[in-house]
Amino acid sequence: MHSTALSARHLTSILMLCCISMSAQIPNVSIATSKRGASLGPCEPTIAINLTNTQNIAAGAILDRYYWSNDGGKTWSSDTLRSPHGVFGDPVIVSDYAGHFYYAHLSDPEKGGWSSARLLDRIVVQKSEDGGQTYSDGTYVGLRHPKDQDKQWLAVDPKTNALYCAWTEFDLYNSFNDTDHSRILFAQSTDGAKTWSDPIQLSQFEGDCLDDDMTTEGAVPAAGPNGEIYVAWAWNQKIWFDRSTDGGKTWLDKDIVIAKQPGGWTFDIPGIQRCNGMPVLVCDLSDGPNRGTLYVNWTDQRRGKTDTDIWIAQSSNGGKTWSKPLRINNDPKGKHQFLSWIAVDQSNGYLYVVFYDRRDYNDERTDVYLAVSRDGGKSFTNERISETPFDPSQAVFFGDYNHISAHNGSVRPIWTRLEKGVLSVWTALYEEKKENK
Repeated sequence: MHSTALSARHLTSILMLCCISMSAQIPNVSIATSKRGASLGPCEPTIAINLTNTQNIAAGAILDRYYWSNDGGKTWSSDTLRSPHGVFGDPVIVSDYAGHFYYAHLSDPEKGGWSSARLLDRIVVQKSEDGGQTYSDGTYVGLRHPKDQDKQWLAVDPKTNALYCAWTEFDLYNSFNDTDHSRILFAQSTDGAKTWSDPIQLSQFEGDCLDDDMTTEGAVPAAGPNGEIYVAWAWNQKIWFDRSTDGGKTWLDKDIVIAKQPGGWTFDIPGIQRCNGMPVLVCDLSDGPNRGTLYVNWTDQRRGKTDTDIWIAQSSNGGKTWSKPLRINNDPKGKHQFLSWIAVDQSNGYLYVVFYDRRDYNDERTDVYLAVSRDGGKSFTNERISETPFDPSQAVFFGDYNHISAHNGSVRPIWTRLEKGVLSVWTALYEEKKENK
């Protein structure tokens, strides 16, 4: 789901100082702020903690921004991402198990934006071997012009360091033609993103091309502990699932329905230009009691259009069967919680979910909350982590997702906020207490 911007923005390399409130329990840090009057500020942020060094963190935001920190997220530097294949949003950053970062995004090889027929013609992946300070020109996957490639995500295998990519292919983005369809594709790289396998179709059913509830979208891969590959996505008011138990050689003949998603994956939130409840899939790779357990997190409006909620389901048998959805936000009925993302700390199996929350207000003021489970998703605590609420505007594109990373007790959510018409990207310095380890 690409951004609606017409052109990329230029960022200079800067050092961000920590912005910490004296009264906040969890320190908030400003990573980036847009210039007043900018047509597109930083949003759709992504973040990854280096799996070999928790002090090193990489982040990104649309359309072509990237950031890095070498002090655990207290201060940040930034630069503009460049590639001969073009950079056009939907940023995704992950760390592999050797400490390299990968930045995946959409393409714009002719640098023409929406005026170019080749916009979105592939998924581009750029690699950093210096802690997120610089990135390679990048390689690409899914070049099947004139079809459009969109809304990708990445995962890394814990044993082989193989890189997995899943995304949506449109025959023609935003086409009303009944003969144009969307589908979920998958490919992998076993050589550090130098080369990629030919894409294969995972979704048993194809959707339309309208970037809406009947479009197959929101594919997120996850790696299992023993070569398993899992992918979840949304379509037709359901959360769907496919798996491979042999490193991607074979997949299910029939996709599994994880849960119903009443109302679909697109819905309205007051003050937000557009909002989605696409699923996020993670697998517990820790040596704890829930090793191998799969978790899927999503949002929907099954309790009414004025009550968006955060949900989770889990599977302990490789996705064959799934638990009933558990509501993560613990407030009374009637308020909006939306744009969630889940991470699992592979050192202990703890789950962390970041989301926007309006439980404390009767207007559009919005907080950021963190939900934590230390018992394998059976229960969650809820904690407000933003220092102050913000008041979004439907006139400002706010992005389609936030993100979160957790490793060895360090948890770094990342989110967008709007203050007097200015977009900014923030993180919080959340450290798991020693007595909870």
